[in-house]
Amino acid sequence: MTQKYEQEFTIKPVGIVHAEPSDPSEISIYGLKKDSYIEIFPEYQQALTRIEENSHLWILLWFHQANRSMLKMSPGINRNLPEYGVFSLRAPHRPNPIALTHVYLERCEGCNLYVSGLDAIDGTPVLDIKPYHEGDIIFEPRTPYMPPARPAMRRDRFFKQALEHHKEICIGLWMGVRMALVAEEFLGHLNREDVLVEVTGSRCLADVVQGLSRARLANPARFSFQESSTIQSSRWTKKDRRIELTARSGYSIDQWENGQPEDLFIIQKD
Repeated sequence: MTQKYEQEFTIKPVGIVHAEPSDPSEISIYGLKKDSYIEIFPEYQQALTRIEENSHLWILLWFHQANRSMLKMSPGINRNLPEYGVFSLRAPHRPNPIALTHVYLERCEGCNLYVSGLDAIDGTPVLDIKPYHEGDIIFEPRTPYMPPARPAMRRDRFFKQALEHHKEICIGLWMGVRMALVAEEFLGHLNREDVLVEVTGSRCLADVVQGLSRARLANPARFSFQESSTIQSSRWTKKDRRIELTARSGYSIDQWENGQPEDLFIIQKD
């Protein structure tokens, strides 16, 4: 019989978050704000030596305003989904409210780390910092399908993923994001082994669509690409269902970001 481990641990914060929001409800779950920084306490400054050689960091935080009695809940992005245990979620509410988030390191000045992508309120204690390593990535993980309830949140999710993968805001990025949103609405979870993806168009479009769908060229073969300067299209197939989106020309980045799908694409469904 397993005995309960009774020892308690003392964790001493190494720093603190400085951010504009002071209320958890004001924080985007995708951490899109760029006006935050982490102050490392002076006694730990030496631990920052050469940290700027890393572009991304893992930040471990203590969500001090979390509800520690919650053991299961519906995902915050969509309360219509079934309940999950908090160990199956990235929910802030948990027995020990340790948060894990990855950020982009803009710069290091003295004891201050200026970052983007941090999803924490002002005054959040920082427990530890670790560099993001190349080996951390799993290109096609198996995860439960938890689509956000609000369309704007779905767009923000895909935009963040596309930008992290493609590294540039361009027409191809927004074209791929909007294609993936329409395809997801029709087929559901795009990161599945039975969803096949074909792209005809620019390399930017292909890069974004592959990044969002996590489709590989082999093992299993789910992705194919044919470069074209005249046609920008994607075809998504799941068993006997198929949707093909062909982009109309002449739109600006702003129009690709905010336009209606029926205006942006010729859409064919089977």
